Amino acid sequence: MTLTPDTADLLARARTWLAEDPDPDTRAELADLLASAEGPAEEQQCAAWSELAERFAGTLQFGTAGLRGEMGAGPMRMNRAVVIRAAAGLAAYVGKRTPGGLVVIGYDARHKSHDFARDTAAVVTAAGLRAALLPGPLPTPVLAYAVRHLDAAAGVMVTASHNPPRDNGYKVYLGGELEGAQIVPPHDAGIAAEIDAVASLADVPLAADGWEVLTADAVLDPYLSRAAGLVGPGSPRDLSVVYTPMHGVGRDTFLAAFERAGFPAPGIVAAQADPDPDFPTVGFPNPEEPGAMDLAFEAAAALGPDIVIANDPDADRLAVAVPDPDTASGWRMLRGDEVGALLAAHIVNKPAVNKPAADKPAADKPAADGATATAGTFATTIVSSSLLSRIATAAGIGYAETLTGFKWISRAPGLRYGYEEALGYCVDPDAVRDKDGISAALLLAELAAGLKAAGRTLGDLLDELALGHGLHATDQLAVRVADLRLIADAMARLREQPPTALAGLRVDSADDLEQGSADLPPTDGLRYRLSGAGVDSARVVVRPSGTEPKLKCYLEVVVPVGSADALAGARTAAAGLLAALKRDLSAAAGI
Repeated sequence: MTLTPDTADLLARARTWLAEDPDPDTRAELADLLASAEGPAEEQQCAAWSELAERFAGTLQFGTAGLRGEMGAGPMRMNRAVVIRAAAGLAAYVGKRTPGGLVVIGYDARHKSHDFARDTAAVVTAAGLRAALLPGPLPTPVLAYAVRHLDAAAGVMVTASHNPPRDNGYKVYLGGELEGAQIVPPHDAGIAAEIDAVASLADVPLAADGWEVLTADAVLDPYLSRAAGLVGPGSPRDLSVVYTPMHGVGRDTFLAAFERAGFPAPGIVAAQADPDPDFPTVGFPNPEEPGAMDLAFEAAAALGPDIVIANDPDADRLAVAVPDPDTASGWRMLRGDEVGALLAAHIVNKPAVNKPAADKPAADKPAADGATATAGTFATTIVSSSLLSRIATAAGIGYAETLTGFKWISRAPGLRYGYEEALGYCVDPDAVRDKDGISAALLLAELAAGLKAAGRTLGDLLDELALGHGLHATDQLAVRVADLRLIADAMARLREQPPTALAGLRVDSADDLEQGSADLPPTDGLRYRLSGAGVDSARVVVRPSGTEPKLKCYLEVVVPVGSADALAGARTAAAGLLAALKRDLSAAAGI
């Protein structure tokens, strides 16, 4: 192949990267690509040049989600070279804010996660900060807890959460006035600028040792005690559960938390019990994805539990299924909004936690034993169900609505409980300022056991909420793409030709969230509010996913319910409206 100035530059950049790469695996991968690009086989040449161009098209950008992407060689992939640069930028930023401060580092069981964590510790230590690794692969909420519990200046969690096996990620928390929450602007830009200032990997010093490896006594045991303490000492514990950690790191922590709280040992989905970075039994290790819960439902058919519980691979999300004879499996996955409403209804009626929270003062003083705590704020996102606002209002609790992601939910003033429809629930923000699939599972189990003792079910409570507040039915249209331009094209089409009606409902307002507002920072999204016969209200939000190549459309209709006899009809009407919203929105967006 004849080199042009552009291909010669690409080749030079790839060779420079190869010379600096500290990882023999990615060095070998990149060397093979270069050999193919310069080899005699024309077809292999073309494929290799295309792959090189993609990998060196820029750099993986550090933002409010930290870093997340496919693993491999090159600046547009997750690898040790990229992580070392990110760690150097983070250390420089944290060192200016908190000289000599502590950085706690956690990691899951994905490919290279431990390597990325050790590299981060080596960089942080060499930069003059203190580094402490968690004692092994552990759930993300344990890291979030450790940041507050140890009064750390920052925390890093190496995880790609529920992304495909080929991905990994790098999530950052800041301590101090940010209270151990995920980063938001301007901190993301500040860290990114420090990363950009790293000219060469050779400029980044790496310590050979000097960091601490924390013991379970230092962080895991206090986390488990705190989580178990959320469950009332006198509440029922008779509940049978089937549990899957989805090949992730949640199993041991989940089982220990249930044992410490006094619940019977859950049955485990054996084929998904051990951490496995290849996630062999699922296409995507996300409980929301079709087929991901099939093995759990098979286990449930054999064991006959009261409920099925799943965590995603880093155990910050919680999925729940309940018996349903009308489904093929005999089980129905509750939507994230349904679990969010159930937990809200339970927390409203629980006493506040009457103990110190992660060595930090609580945002609101705890209620006396036996008293119902009504202070504080319930928070959710603009794409989650509006039912939370009605539950909060009825209970005299404040309510806040934020952009998507717990980096925003966690910042709601006086936060007492927050959730997002993507299976994320923050039930103890004074301890874990993030979503926590372990502590949320304990409270959900306490609720289910209490209902069981009264001869009721989670479904009965959902019916009660619908009767009291209207049937809030939600659904999602999610389109996964190979070409990100398709998402940009769909957003442009909706902006240029906004729909005036969807599913026979009138579009009363179309908000371009890119403009921001007094309540919300700017974000790439569109929100439609609708009205019409048969609904109290309806809402559609369209946005690109921040962590996956997806366009996501979030739908809600609120149907009035006059009596228990009208519930079935209301559900049928809502399902029809949601299906029509999907159809019409898909046509309007051209997806």
